Amino acid sequence: MRTGEPLPALGDVLAALDTGLWHWDTASGLVTVDAVAARLLGLPAEQVTLTEARIRSRLHPVDWNEITGVVQLAVAEGTLAEVRIRIMDDQNRVVRVVRSRSKPSFDRARKAYVLTGSLQEVTEPAPGTPAGRSAVTGDWRRSREAFLLDAGRALAEARSTQEVLRVAANLSMPGFSPDGLAVFGVEGDRLTIIGHHGHEAGDDNPFAYMPLDTDYPAAEVVRTGRAVYLSSPEQYKARYPLTWPLARRFGRQSWAFLPLTVSGRTMGTWLAAFAYPVAFTPDERSVLTTVARMLAQALSRAGTAENQRELSEGLQRTMLPELGRGIPGMSVSARYIPTGGGLQVGGDWYDIIPLPGGTSRTTSGGGRFAMVIGDVQGHDVRAAGLMGQLRTALRAYASEGHRPDAVLSRASRFLHGINEADPAELRFATCLYVEVDPATGVLEVARAGHPDPVIRMADGTVLARPTAGGLPLGVDPDADYPTTRLVLESGETMLICTDGLIETGGHDLETGWQRLRGILEEHKGTQEELADALVQAVHGPSSHHTTGPLADRREDDIAMMLLSREGEGCGCGVGPDTVDQPVRRTALTVAQAEPERVSVARQQLRELLHDWSSPDQVDSAVLLLSEMLTNVLVHTDADALLLAEVTVGGDGRRMRVEVTDAGDDLPHMRRPGELASSGRGLLLIELLAHAWGVDPRGRGKSIWFELYEKDGTGPR
Repeated sequence: MRTGEPLPALGDVLAALDTGLWHWDTASGLVTVDAVAARLLGLPAEQVTLTEARIRSRLHPVDWNEITGVVQLAVAEGTLAEVRIRIMDDQNRVVRVVRSRSKPSFDRARKAYVLTGSLQEVTEPAPGTPAGRSAVTGDWRRSREAFLLDAGRALAEARSTQEVLRVAANLSMPGFSPDGLAVFGVEGDRLTIIGHHGHEAGDDNPFAYMPLDTDYPAAEVVRTGRAVYLSSPEQYKARYPLTWPLARRFGRQSWAFLPLTVSGRTMGTWLAAFAYPVAFTPDERSVLTTVARMLAQALSRAGTAENQRELSEGLQRTMLPELGRGIPGMSVSARYIPTGGGLQVGGDWYDIIPLPGGTSRTTSGGGRFAMVIGDVQGHDVRAAGLMGQLRTALRAYASEGHRPDAVLSRASRFLHGINEADPAELRFATCLYVEVDPATGVLEVARAGHPDPVIRMADGTVLARPTAGGLPLGVDPDADYPTTRLVLESGETMLICTDGLIETGGHDLETGWQRLRGILEEHKGTQEELADALVQAVHGPSSHHTTGPLADRREDDIAMMLLSREGEGCGCGVGPDTVDQPVRRTALTVAQAEPERVSVARQQLRELLHDWSSPDQVDSAVLLLSEMLTNVLVHTDADALLLAEVTVGGDGRRMRVEVTDAGDDLPHMRRPGELASSGRGLLLIELLAHAWGVDPRGRGKSIWFELYEKDGTGPR
């Protein structure tokens, strides 16, 4: 062509280059192609207007979906949309591969895309070669899809910001992995560096707290919300001459700065730097954009979780007390595990309260204290707030010197008043209050709808101690909470807990206790190790930061306390090396108005004799106990006190069961006739017991019997 001659027509140039033109308006759903484009699509070589469905039938279905994604990405970034497309024949065979390039725009009024572009046949590159990296077909696409799935899974599982950054640093992108990464955040009007990889310590100093109006790509991305791609050092220097000297010393050849956007808000910038030139084709940009979106979501989740964890840990530190130290002859251990998910704080709590007076009511021993454990209904912020108020109220009432029943009555009235002030948010709370006398081991227990305490005896036998109780706190302002007196013997350990320790993992109260009973009976370590073993039996490691297959089984908050009295078998790490053989003992009161507690007494005796060698002797003991208790309830107006114990002597073990009452009439042996409805109690004792007797007391009497594990041992 000579100088000054007119340029050839555009159509002639495109025809000479075998390049076709096409126009697509998504609002009308019509695509217009010229003769060359029609021929490349496998249609007659003439200009024609076709429907989207007709065009789609000529394209590989995977490539059609690719076109949609590339167009949306190009509109968002204001770049060209470039894609490779496989053309199919009527038998669904690939006849050729074409490249389409277009400049899409979005019409907001019609909510439609408008595209005009070119179509040109290309040679399909060999899979796995550098040229094949820019294609949307073949092995590279499969590698990209597998990479995105793996990256999404890894980022979704990251629990903290540091884990997210570690996952991002280890991402191996198909064909173009960066060797330098940085994540910028926003703090006020300045950039902050959340983390980086591939740089030496201190390299981030010039970029830390950089003003957002600085001529720096990361700052521009935060201001505009649009990605910046720099394929060469020359391009970087031309666009950002002021900050180019800061980037030049790292020796990188290409850079991608992508917005980290969550819910339409740009929270920062992700920098991916490359040691070799990268063209940043639409496919490469698509991968980077997808990773940036997943990275932003992961960082947002991790930040929220860390804030919640910090808040919950602060609440826990504030609301949970320091355990008592230096209790004469006793030790205390406690655990609190919040439910999984959410704020990681709930309505369970425990407390140790020093009681006024400083000495026992009955001895001059160490100071008395109270152990409190409770559970406010719910696992939300309100439950945590009520828990804090109720804990403070209980401390105040106990510090005034009130008895256990009075402390719970006042606490119930206090919570009921809070419920009346906000009827829409009615809550109740269960509670167990134990007043402890370290000198004597006497425990005075008041219970408000809470699980009973459990005693682990010195020889490992575990007994649930039934205690009198009342309604949960806050239900009835005038509720009564009777007190039950127990004795913690030398070497014994008491467990009190919330229902989360019992029922977590799909258990009910019965099966949950059986699970805990096995841990309590078989454990041989220290008290602290026993506390960890009980928690781990429910849902694995005790820390809620630990991940694992059992972490999701935390269905309820867990609070638990262990109180051990000095002696062999307690695991508390104190006491003499040798003590007398342990005595296994249980005591229970059966009132005239509570005949149903006879069955509780029978169950207590069976649990006390759980390892007795003769089941027949156990059945005999239970039968004789029923006769003795029933005799007191029927023939006197007094309550019955049961005391049962198992001792170890030189000739083997023996059990002694004694029932005491305040009645003055002594029972006598009778020989009832066949039709008599009573009078056989002492006769049964005579036949089944190895030894028995009736002893008058200063007020009342006691009747007792003994059975020996080795038949014939001891007096008959």
